[in-house]
Amino acid sequence: MQIHWILKKFEELTPHQLYAALQLRNEVFVVEQNCVFQDADDKDQASYHLLGCINDKLIAYTRLVPPGVIYDEPSIGRVVTSPSVRGSGAGKMLMQESINKVYDLFGGKPIKIGAQLYLKKFYEGFGFSQISEAYLEDGIPHIYMRRNPA
Repeated sequence: MQIHWILKKFEELTPHQLYAALQLRNEVFVVEQNCVFQDADDKDQASYHLLGCINDKLIAYTRLVPPGVIYDEPSIGRVVTSPSVRGSGAGKMLMQESINKVYDLFGGKPIKIGAQLYLKKFYEGFGFSQISEAYLEDGIPHIYMRRNPA
């Protein structure tokens, strides 16, 4: 699978790219996970957006958040892949590309994430460690995790 990666600041996104990102986020986080929450949280504007496309179709996305916006550390959030590519390795490629881009953008700082608890082992595979007890966010169990630079 050949994924074309695009990294842009919010204001650089085309209307079509922004729409595709919001559509994918809503497809998975709101509809598939049956979770009513405020996805547009005023953090997109300060963030970088990593889009993974195959033949101009968005299949993977993350939001790379600078230090000081959510946490003291940089963060990776809104990690999502299209149901059409699940099980293909696209999620692993997305996460590795996201980590690489965070280090390129913000230097060798620890990365902090708020992860859905059921994905703990997935994130541990990328060097993240649990740093909090489980908490509920929008009715879904989450944990804070941190990845220290190599």
